[in-house]
Amino acid sequence: MYGPAYVAYWNYTPQEGDILFQSLPRSQLVNAIEGVSESPYSHCGIATKQNGKWVVYEAFRNVEVTPLKEFVFRGRNHGFAVYRFKSDYQKFIPATIENAKNYLGRPYDVRYRMDDDRIYCSELIYKAYRESSGQQLGKLVRLGDLNWHPFDETIRYFEGGPVPLDREMITPKDMAEANQLELVFAHKIAGGNP
Repeated sequence: MYGPAYVAYWNYTPQEGDILFQSLPRSQLVNAIEGVSESPYSHCGIATKQNGKWVVYEAFRNVEVTPLKEFVFRGRNHGFAVYRFKSDYQKFIPATIENAKNYLGRPYDVRYRMDDDRIYCSELIYKAYRESSGQQLGKLVRLGDLNWHPFDETIRYFEGGPVPLDREMITPKDMAEANQLELVFAHKIAGGNP
């Protein structure tokens, strides 16, 4: 079961600032994230080295540091995709990593607001990069323009009220489509295919 995932993990050569995307194990919230954005990506984090070991800064339970191997093997079917900054944008990586550190410990935001009180996965990377470069990383999208109808009940549950159709957010899918990034590695990610 783990064989192909271990091969993929060992074949992936991390670089500072790599953004890893994955499909998390199924849950009401994960199904809504993937369904609303019409994407297999429900989570992302940014890779860096800490004390000589590869880790991922991510907003998961809260904004935290996770060993790369733990991050990769947490994904559904152990799938993951890696997007790397194109050469013209790699100069922003050190400051982006430093900016991400400033959010450590903040709680996870299940309402996906772009405020700083609580942080969700793609928001963490989006803000850290914007603070270092002055640029957007992907485009912000309006919830009302996404595929929210089938997930109305779930959104209302987590929102604690009506669906905030005007809420702007950065989805993992829209971040992956940023022109600063290119796909460099993928294992079992597209809809959980083998």
